[in-house]
Amino acid sequence: MNLQQFAETHQVSNQPPSLDGANLYRLDVPLQEWSRRFGAGWAQARIDAYGALAGGPLMAAGFLANEHPPVFHSHDRYGNRLDTVEFHPAYHQLMATAIKHGLHALPWLEPQPGAHVARAAMTYLHSQAEAGSGCPLTMTFASVPALRLQPDLAERWLPKVLATEYDPRNLEISHKAGATIGMAMTEKQGGTDVRANTTRAFAVGQPGPGQAYELLGHKWFCSAPMCDAFLTLAYTDEGLSCFLLPRHRPDGSRNAFYIQRLKHKLGNRSNASSEVEYRGALAWMIGEPGRGVPTILEMVAMTRFDCMVGSSALMRQALTQAIHHCTHRSVGGRPLVEQPLMQNVLADLALESEAALALSLRMGQALDQLADPGQALFARLVTAVGKYWICKRAPGMINEAAECLGGAGYVEDSILPRLYREAPVNSTWEGSGNVQCLDVLRALSKEPGVVEALFAELGDGHGDRRLAAAIQRLQADLRNTAELPYRARQLTEDLALTLQAKLLLEAGNSAVSDGFMASRLEHRAGAYGALPRGVEVQALVQRSAPGL
Repeated sequence: MNLQQFAETHQVSNQPPSLDGANLYRLDVPLQEWSRRFGAGWAQARIDAYGALAGGPLMAAGFLANEHPPVFHSHDRYGNRLDTVEFHPAYHQLMATAIKHGLHALPWLEPQPGAHVARAAMTYLHSQAEAGSGCPLTMTFASVPALRLQPDLAERWLPKVLATEYDPRNLEISHKAGATIGMAMTEKQGGTDVRANTTRAFAVGQPGPGQAYELLGHKWFCSAPMCDAFLTLAYTDEGLSCFLLPRHRPDGSRNAFYIQRLKHKLGNRSNASSEVEYRGALAWMIGEPGRGVPTILEMVAMTRFDCMVGSSALMRQALTQAIHHCTHRSVGGRPLVEQPLMQNVLADLALESEAALALSLRMGQALDQLADPGQALFARLVTAVGKYWICKRAPGMINEAAECLGGAGYVEDSILPRLYREAPVNSTWEGSGNVQCLDVLRALSKEPGVVEALFAELGDGHGDRRLAAAIQRLQADLRNTAELPYRARQLTEDLALTLQAKLLLEAGNSAVSDGFMASRLEHRAGAYGALPRGVEVQALVQRSAPGL
């Protein structure tokens, strides 16, 4: 018997075609509409171009960068201390592309209406391809407001920070074409409570803002340790202060900045996170002594915004994968996307994704309008509200999207496991859930005008009884101050959902706004796929998946 005729046991069928090379912007009608709505119409061609990169070469680079994580080299073969981290070329490709297109600096380089929204839209596309590289990008972006508090340091550093040329060489800043900035605040004994830090700073000469100090201590988390400098916290006699600590001293020699080890993390694997020690590391004070926390919060506000954008991006890519699979996969001779229960699930995921994007880009619009006191107050509150809610929703939403693919969603080739591992970092980094909710309470109770800015944004319900009722509930909850810290999560959730509902209603797509309010304000289900009757599920799925 000739067994060769049986070598091919079957033909591959009932599988979705590859999404490789898809333009992620053109697949995303909500992104197109919301970015225009909030002022980035002028940047659509740039966002479109980045969508092609994100779905093509950057997506491929993302897989490689995660298959080949960074490697720490403490010493060379002769025993000399190195303290370097080696990255795969794909990681450098991701960084170089992002910096060339201004993802680290666009609003600072081109300050115009919609600049923050345009940058957020491109960051949203980049993060779908690979989220780990977003860590140094967002810290570099967010360092600018803090650096500007110290003009003498800003004059030296900002030209390199704002440069659109990526330069990964391990050199002193004057020899580089561009620079990236990291941060290191957390210590073992304190975690979120940075006032428990023990790192000390000693003036080299004259003390005070802009002056040189030597730092002695440790940091339990130092993100992206191959950055060119780090914003960090240390105690002086006046209290906890903020410093800029470069990897190299001005004479080109290595600073006393020692990497102890890299963190072995759940996700974010393409990016290096580390433990470091300062053994007399040279650094320069930024801002007033003893005002380190308010100073570094200039940076944290921006990185928390990027956590919102990043989590929205992960949800969007998970949704894209789920709808694409269900469109091309048949069960019982019928495409999954046409089956009622799967339509319910996919439409629910689409609502979650679009609401997250809408709130994130509305936040971007507020950042574009900080000269308006009302917008500044709105941004102060929504930074914490959005950081909590969007980042909290991402892991569960991505898990549900993976389930739409069955076993295919559980294997690495599908990207969904990576998205799922990545999701918790945004809810933990820059203050986990309780920290954000307590910050919401702080903003509402201690900062004049925040409550008024909130209800000016919400209005009276815009003629919708469900939204009007939700706004009235919020007003009653804020009057009832008893046990607010105990109820802070519920309050923050209600704030987020009400703000999202208002944004969706104003945008004018009734299928989206009605579906959202019916499922989030009227009937809150414990799992995705429990949309009530009357929701236009087919329209919602089609809106989020043109051409899939």
